[in-house]
Amino acid sequence: MYNLYIGIDDTDSQKGMCTTYITSVIIDKLKSCGYNIEGYPKLIRLNPFAKYKTRGNGAVSFKISSKSENDVETIKKLVLSYIEDLSELEDERTNPGVVFYQGPITEELERYALKTIRDIVSITETEKLADKIGADVYKFKNGRGIIGALAAIGCPLPDKTYELLAYRLPENYGKNRMIDYDSVRLMNGKTYPETFDNLDNGYIAIEPHTPCPILYGIRGESPEIVLEAHNLVKTLEKVERYRIYETNQHTDMHLVKIDKIRDVKKYSCYIVQGTVNDAPHTIEGGHVIFSLKDSSGEVECAAYEPTKNFRDTARKLIKGDELIVYGGVGNMGTLNMEKFSIQHLNDLYQEKNPICSCGKRMKSAGKGKGFKCTKCGIKLREGSKIRVEVERDLDKGCYEVPPSARRHLSKPLVRFYR
Repeated sequence: MYNLYIGIDDTDSQKGMCTTYITSVIIDKLKSCGYNIEGYPKLIRLNPFAKYKTRGNGAVSFKISSKSENDVETIKKLVLSYIEDLSELEDERTNPGVVFYQGPITEELERYALKTIRDIVSITETEKLADKIGADVYKFKNGRGIIGALAAIGCPLPDKTYELLAYRLPENYGKNRMIDYDSVRLMNGKTYPETFDNLDNGYIAIEPHTPCPILYGIRGESPEIVLEAHNLVKTLEKVERYRIYETNQHTDMHLVKIDKIRDVKKYSCYIVQGTVNDAPHTIEGGHVIFSLKDSSGEVECAAYEPTKNFRDTARKLIKGDELIVYGGVGNMGTLNMEKFSIQHLNDLYQEKNPICSCGKRMKSAGKGKGFKCTKCGIKLREGSKIRVEVERDLDKGCYEVPPSARRHLSKPLVRFYR
């Protein structure tokens, strides 16, 4: 029996198509030809801050078994023909890559996959590893997709979730999706928290808003629960096909814990601890910014406008609060927060006028003239304001962005609590 891993990436564009859809079409075709697909295909999300990335920044792989070496060559030709036919090759940013591999999943291959999720990997680096392990690489245009294709084959999944993707008929691409929203709410009520991120304060989060082939996607803890949820969702348009993927989505696989803020660098994702160094402030666009520091340095942290109420929590932070921050660093060097955990709340004080012996708070009598009581007339010429501790409208604990703003890899709190 001959086993073959197939990895695919970078077939879509901002205008449409989807690597998962092309893979699903290929899998169905291979099954119809009598080939056996082992287990669930893998959907692997790569570094969300990579400089060059696809729309969803996800690569796909699957494992197939065949009876002869001739079958392997037939499979390769079929896969490549579908990639060429269905990919958005006319888009200059679409650069598909396909990798075929028949060897074992080595530690070196796993390390490479993790690097594509946490750091930056080049085409040259990918080609060197592929040549070393004997993988066949096929590039369309500049072939940047081989990076994710090889990573999807090698990515370990010590923690994993599942996503069921339902696909539309091609004639419906670009049209409004016809989903019965009440059935989605019913589905969420019956399957949450084993499925998650279905709703966001009334917003239907399973529905994409791009002209891609996906009708909806349901994420959950097992293949059985996402299939059960899928059977509860009703649509007013026909589902062409669906596919269940095992995935690294919502596992925090992209995050690396570091001990010193000075080690933060662009295009990587971190878990870092520090102290709020200035009062959060709102900049143009509604983004909330503050500085986080430790003994080694400081980094600017941001809660961006799409995170909505998450920004309100960030605004309540004060200098001296101690946090663990989860997030990634983009081109500007700012740490984009996905969630933060408050470890310690600093005391907050407010200066107030003194209280008169009659019990009423006094008023200022004018600059340098002390205070006076408007009730009984008593004056304090040498009085001064007093510091009063203010109760914080914030508790210790972990706070996260809403589902509509959550990155594919970011682990929601409901999964922590499990």
